[in-house]
Amino acid sequence: MSMIPSLLELHLSDCRLDRNMVSSLGYANFTSLTVLDISGNDFDQEIPNWLFNLTSLVVLNLPNNQFRGQISEFFGRLKYLESLYLHLNSFHGPIPTSIGNLSSLRYLALHGNPLINGTLPESLGLLFNLEGLGVGGTSLTGNISEVHFTTLSKLKLLLISETSLSFHVNSSWTPPFQLQYLKVDSCKMGPKFPTWLKTQKSLLYLLLSNSGIVDTTPNWFWNWASSIDEIHISNNQISGELSQEVLNNTFINLISNCFSGRLPLLSSNVVVLNIANNSFSGQISPLICRKINERSKLAVLDISNNALSGELSDCWMHWPSLTHINLGSNNLLGEIPNSLGSLVALKALSLQNNSFDNKFLGIIPRWIVERTTLMVIQLKSNKFMGDIPTQICQLSYLRVLDLANNSLSGTIPKCLNNISNMTGGPNIEGDFNVLEVDYNYESYMESLILNIKGRDSEYKEILGYVRMIDLSSNNLSGSIPVEIFSLSGLQSVNLSHNHLTGMISIEIGGMKYLESLDLSRNNLSGEIPQIMANLTFLDDLNLSYNNLSGRIPSGTQIQTFSPLSFFGNVELCGAPLLKNCPEDEEVTQLPIGVGENREYPEIAWFYVGMGSGFFVGVLGVYVTLFFQRAWRHAYFQFVDDIKDLAYVAIAIKLKWLHQKLGIYNAEMMTKGVYQQAQWHGQRVSVH
Repeated sequence: MSMIPSLLELHLSDCRLDRNMVSSLGYANFTSLTVLDISGNDFDQEIPNWLFNLTSLVVLNLPNNQFRGQISEFFGRLKYLESLYLHLNSFHGPIPTSIGNLSSLRYLALHGNPLINGTLPESLGLLFNLEGLGVGGTSLTGNISEVHFTTLSKLKLLLISETSLSFHVNSSWTPPFQLQYLKVDSCKMGPKFPTWLKTQKSLLYLLLSNSGIVDTTPNWFWNWASSIDEIHISNNQISGELSQEVLNNTFINLISNCFSGRLPLLSSNVVVLNIANNSFSGQISPLICRKINERSKLAVLDISNNALSGELSDCWMHWPSLTHINLGSNNLLGEIPNSLGSLVALKALSLQNNSFDNKFLGIIPRWIVERTTLMVIQLKSNKFMGDIPTQICQLSYLRVLDLANNSLSGTIPKCLNNISNMTGGPNIEGDFNVLEVDYNYESYMESLILNIKGRDSEYKEILGYVRMIDLSSNNLSGSIPVEIFSLSGLQSVNLSHNHLTGMISIEIGGMKYLESLDLSRNNLSGEIPQIMANLTFLDDLNLSYNNLSGRIPSGTQIQTFSPLSFFGNVELCGAPLLKNCPEDEEVTQLPIGVGENREYPEIAWFYVGMGSGFFVGVLGVYVTLFFQRAWRHAYFQFVDDIKDLAYVAIAIKLKWLHQKLGIYNAEMMTKGVYQQAQWHGQRVSVH
């Protein structure tokens, strides 16, 4: 490299280079270098000083390494820099004010350096050519004011998320820029809605989630926002009604706010509508039964955790692109309409915690067995009745089957082993985004509340890895089919609060990924299979209130569970219960005979002599004192004077005796272990 001083660009990204390579680059003659890209390597060090001699650099790309130390003031020397990318490293300390001298700088990326602290230097406001600024994911504090944007008329991208910075600008402020991308989540923007936003006519992406806004959406907002591609204002306390609005954004995320009234209407452009955790009320039919001239692109409809009521209208054929539907935790009722069967791409259907009553069609409508794309079925806490249809076994992609807390009856289908996606372990790469809907900058990740390990928890980012069956709190009967134990990929099985009978099959030993098993409150009988001790991932077990009997399997996993896991099985015994098994009852030991005390015979004779001598001596003293009054008074006076001395002497004597017995018993135990080892042909080393 030292022989090519005319080199203009050097691209070494993702080459697994380390600090030794950086040192060797310092000897090269790079006087003409304009582009240096060494991103995505393993440079666990401070930025080398030779880099600041490359005064012709226009682009310096160092992200996604392990560079540390402070960002040097020497960056101010690189006066031709147009792009400085230092994000996703481990820099610490303040942002140097000398960066304000880089008058040609167009892009400055410092985000993803959590140890960068201090305040945002006002000198950044001098970078009149700046188009993109990223300082999110840092420890910056203080206020952002108009001064920071004084000359930034070309700014198009502003990323200030996940910091402790606060926007403090005048309500009448008119920014000098026209943004296209604004990401200010987890950064204080409120409590008032930022009115300067209405001056931004070119915005395509808006993210103001968790920004401390406690306000009503202004009258101008939804009309102004109609041209924005993605809008994310979740996790605030924004209120307002949307019943008269026709939302046109491609990606709409309003979750966890205070919106109320009837549901909004949608244009055909909307791909993701996530308005969960608000206070929307009324019926769902005005939304789903509104005909749209163009084919709808809606893929995700999440209106869970609101106050919606009424029946599900039979209009779902108007939304053929739907892949994720979550209507859980509302007040919906009635039957599941057949038009849902027209959604041939459906992956996740969540209708939990409503009042659906599907008596005529059975627990699952006939169409659902034709939706082989389904990965999630969550219908818990409704009023479904009837049998679990065997056709459900055709859903080979199913990951989550949650039918808990209904009125299902009959037996558990024996064909569940046909659900092939539950037979293998998690695929670390393939499962991560399998329930995700990507769109440009952001994505929708399916989120479910699942009861695993005895508690309700939200599963979102890791939902793709979950494999679970929950049929608890129904009226199911019969035995647990052996086939369910062949689903080796299952991590959670809950069949509690039913009327199941029979034994727990030994085939349960094949469920090597099982973490949670709840079979409580049934009528199961027989012994707990010893092979369950081999389920090394199992850390939550409940077999209480059945008719199980025999010894609880021994093993490190089983004995660590609470006795509550086994209560209500009167014939069970062994740890962790206090009830011993019959074969564990101790046989009463006879006292060691005098003739058997070969090593310490004086101990046995001592106790014999002490007992008989004590009895005779006490009897003689009390007889004498009874007939001699003067002696009696003298005796008690004598006892009163020496009682403390006698107490101390007896205590010392007893301590000596216990020590002697401890040595004796320890030697006898060691001798017994040594004899057992010889009997089994083992060699023992006694320390």
